[in-house]
Amino acid sequence: MKEDIIPYGDSALIVRFKGKKLESIKRVKKTVKLLLREKIKGIVDFIPAIHSLTIVFDPLVVSFEDLKERIEKLLLIDTPVKLTSPRIFKIPVIYGGRFGPDLKFVAEFNGITEEEVIKIHSEKTYRVYMLGFIPGFAYLGEVSKRIETPRLKTPRISVPKGSVGIGGSFTGIYPISSPGGWRIIGMTYFSPFNPEKIPPVEFDILDKVKFERVSEDEFLSRYRGNIEFIGGSND
Repeated sequence: MKEDIIPYGDSALIVRFKGKKLESIKRVKKTVKLLLREKIKGIVDFIPAIHSLTIVFDPLVVSFEDLKERIEKLLLIDTPVKLTSPRIFKIPVIYGGRFGPDLKFVAEFNGITEEEVIKIHSEKTYRVYMLGFIPGFAYLGEVSKRIETPRLKTPRISVPKGSVGIGGSFTGIYPISSPGGWRIIGMTYFSPFNPEKIPPVEFDILDKVKFERVSEDEFLSRYRGNIEFIGGSND
């Protein structure tokens, strides 16, 4: 299956992968490993996504044409690459109420109860499909079709750190307070991003994530710092 390689401005290119999501993600990760192994001069950064890999390069060191040719040759060779074994994260979540103000909407939109949403959301093991939007934000897929819910038409100005939301077929954790349009169904005290750590992001592509329901008492005893809620009130 031949990949498309197209320019992206004058200092980047995009490699587009075809096929199902999980297979494409594996090929994206394998390509990054191959390119790191090759140590091609001029490559500045990699931005992996579900069906694509953006490669930022210095055009004064390597041209688009030369880099494209080297990538095409690498992809044609079935070089064995051992991917890092995925880790499993168990993420504690308190669902609903002031911690998950959109839980009721998700339930009503899908014609089920709030308890059913919680059960469906927490019984599945998700994969980290990609990282993006803000540092440490992992797109976790895929949620059951029984709880798929569209994003807000108008994003919120601020979504609190630790918020757990659903956006279409994905679920995710807001690692910092930021604007956002996902439906917030809960909150966690787990922090997927810490700028003081190396590396600062906890998750890697293909890691596995399982959400586990916790009580309000446990959540409050483990959360560090002031808790923000949608609407601006603090605990």
